[in-house]
Amino acid sequence: MKRIGILFGGKSGEHEVSLLSASAVAEAVDRDKFEIVMIGITRDGCWKRFNGDISALPGGSWEEEAEDMEVSDLKDMIDFALPILHGPYGEDGTIQGLFEMLDLPYGGCGVLSSALCMDKVSAKKIFEKEGIPTGRYKLVYAEDFCEDPEEVIREIEECLPYVMFVKPSNMGSSVGISRASCRKELKAGLELAARYDRRIIVEEGIDCREVETAVLGNRRPEVAAVGEILSGAEFYDYKAKYTDDSGTVLSIPAELSGETCGEIRDLARRAYMALDCSGYARIDFFIDKKTGKVYINEINTIPGFTKYSMFPLLWKEAGVPFGELIERIVDLGYERYYAKNNR
Repeated sequence: MKRIGILFGGKSGEHEVSLLSASAVAEAVDRDKFEIVMIGITRDGCWKRFNGDISALPGGSWEEEAEDMEVSDLKDMIDFALPILHGPYGEDGTIQGLFEMLDLPYGGCGVLSSALCMDKVSAKKIFEKEGIPTGRYKLVYAEDFCEDPEEVIREIEECLPYVMFVKPSNMGSSVGISRASCRKELKAGLELAARYDRRIIVEEGIDCREVETAVLGNRRPEVAAVGEILSGAEFYDYKAKYTDDSGTVLSIPAELSGETCGEIRDLARRAYMALDCSGYARIDFFIDKKTGKVYINEINTIPGFTKYSMFPLLWKEAGVPFGELIERIVDLGYERYYAKNNR
């Protein structure tokens, strides 16, 4: 029986989201097929083996029961790594690099694609090169903003109209994101984003419908249904994604024409291949309410697996239940590992 190591927690600002996702994944895994090894990473980067009840993960009490371990022991403890680590140090290629060094098969995207997808500016540059439509944006460095905030704000205002969205370039789950409809809000948004990353992306605000689809595969990726987010919040923020049961509705499948759904699924496949993704990902899009034009927003290489999360729900709509979804992610990870090592 294969030992699947589910890695959770991590040093990023998305630590709590990872706990929610990992507990859902652990519950979904078929224990008759796989032995589950739970490996937690604390906020300060300590690695721990957790053998307790999965219900202890979301609240954080798992740390009290977990035992310290050495990273060097990982290869002896598991046969396959399944990182459910959102954000920096988990979704950005760093943990994937560790798995590569250990010669350990793992689920999800590789080092390069993880790093590219995590960095919103780098991903947008590739989308532009590949002719995949994306909204206007400007890159800002936190150091420049701290030295001369008024000059940076003036440069942004010359490029983009209000409303704008301000985001850390390397962060997910809407952490550190804010909406700016005036200069005061733009300054506050830049200050917030600078707490999380030295590279800040300021994006054109599009009056849009927010839709998402999900992808599974390596060389020949499959694309799931298209779903729409109907958020009760001003925008689909961290609270709406993970903690707000009342204000957000997920419409699956989205009420869109077959032509629009086909366009979104085609763009998702093209974007997935352009950034050399493998295993799985969730891809987010905007549809301009006035023009109907579709824009890619971003690719999430380790999307949420919580009860609020689109990724498993989209595949459920496509006829792939949660347990089978995890099995396919594992199979795809082994497929990539064997292909790399048997050239």
